[in-house]
Amino acid sequence: MKVTKKSIDAFLAPRKLAIAGVSRDPKKFGFSVFKELKEKGFEVIPINPEADNIDGTPCLRHVSELPDDVSSLLIITPRSQTPGIVTEALERKLKNIWIQQMSETPETLILAKTSGVNLIYKQCILMYTDPVKGIHKFHRNIKRFFGRLPN
Repeated sequence: MKVTKKSIDAFLAPRKLAIAGVSRDPKKFGFSVFKELKEKGFEVIPINPEADNIDGTPCLRHVSELPDDVSSLLIITPRSQTPGIVTEALERKLKNIWIQQMSETPETLILAKTSGVNLIYKQCILMYTDPVKGIHKFHRNIKRFFGRLPN
């Protein structure tokens, strides 16, 4: 299963998504992604089993608690937690799952791919949410130059 521009666009289209693995620590990547997506106009629902709110936004503890109108889940968890999150997402019948680079495992990719869900993996979400800035813009341009951006 190849990641395509169409699959990325389908994930981002609702402009409402959940993020599993949002950190309370502003220095961590999980917090940075959460904050940047909010700044870009996304309605973001953080999921963290150990937090009531993150940066003033109410936080859910489990994927199963997501409202029915959420169809996209970004996973930014340690690899050891990813299988449980993917299983919850599939049980919840989410349509779109993005497993951030460094969160995937071979088992979770097989599980998600065989489920028929729209799966994005081995990609950084911040390279595809406009406006792309900083190091993510540099990485996107490098991928474009070498023909490695999904098309």
